[in-house]
Amino acid sequence: MKTIILTGGGTAGHVTPNLALLPSLKEAGYDVHYIGSYNGIERKLIENAGIPYEGISSGKLRRYFDLKNFTDPLRVVKGYFEACKLMKKHKPDVVFSKGGFVAVPVVLAAKRYKVPTIIHESDMTPGLANKLCIPSAKKVCCNFPETLKYLPSDKAVLSGSPIRAELLTGDRLSGLQYTNLSAAKPIILVIGGSLGSVKVNTAIRSILPKLLEKFQVIHICGKGHIDESLIGTAGYVQYEYVDSPLKHLFAAANIIVSRAGANSICEILALRKPNVLIPLSAAASRGDQILNANSFKKQGYSTVLEEEAVADETLYDAITETYENRHAFIETMEKSQLNNAVDTIMQLINQYAGN
Repeated sequence: MKTIILTGGGTAGHVTPNLALLPSLKEAGYDVHYIGSYNGIERKLIENAGIPYEGISSGKLRRYFDLKNFTDPLRVVKGYFEACKLMKKHKPDVVFSKGGFVAVPVVLAAKRYKVPTIIHESDMTPGLANKLCIPSAKKVCCNFPETLKYLPSDKAVLSGSPIRAELLTGDRLSGLQYTNLSAAKPIILVIGGSLGSVKVNTAIRSILPKLLEKFQVIHICGKGHIDESLIGTAGYVQYEYVDSPLKHLFAAANIIVSRAGANSICEILALRKPNVLIPLSAAASRGDQILNANSFKKQGYSTVLEEEAVADETLYDAITETYENRHAFIETMEKSQLNNAVDTIMQLINQYAGN
């Protein structure tokens, strides 16, 4: 039996592509282990999936001054030696890394023990953690054609993002039953991100009466962001977070309003859902969501409304115009080549594991 170590953590986006690979890895007979941080979001997600999980020390490497810059490199060094012990213990045939700072010591330890590593970069431009890992990797998979120019040509693979197969099995009727909404009016699914987005939530609720004249709205607003005053509003339902029924809500939706995290938009593309993307402002991030969104706009998959431009009129117009042009968006998405990332990545894993 071949052994694979998966790694990656820090946000749900560093973990869900790993989860998407699990059914294929199990089917191919791999013994799967996961290395993450001691208490990161990845621990709960991976343990819930029934995969053996081992934590290592992890620190963030920053491009800006912070007092933690003096202590975090020591955590990375400690994590490296812990990862080396785990390499000796499990003797993996291959490592697959989804990035995040916990992955750096794991990839470096794999190199020391001559274990081939495959990396996946979700965003348009590689983050610092993946930049540090690329020299030690055999192949670097990515989501966007524009990313290829930032990667070594002999390592770059345009794979798309691994999508959880269950997301594609949603049932529209089940979604309508779960939400108690009607099949008679089109449905907007609003997703603010796993932590919720105050800006998106506020903007949608500001135009809700006008939206409800033409649409129904399913609003996933994030933990602590339910608006009590809107409970019971006809045609509007809100949830802090949705787990397994999410596939049915996707199936019920005619149009999606979302942030532009790489994994989220790749899922929207795979589901062929017309969408309005509101990328996280560059003031609150390194600007990767803006690049992601603009790539999808350029390819004809999305309407993009930058956060600074969000107002009642602009958001309403973006939603209604996207819905009116929905068939053109779907037709363009149908032509996308990024349909089978799981198969592409599994071929690479099998190749380097000697399977």
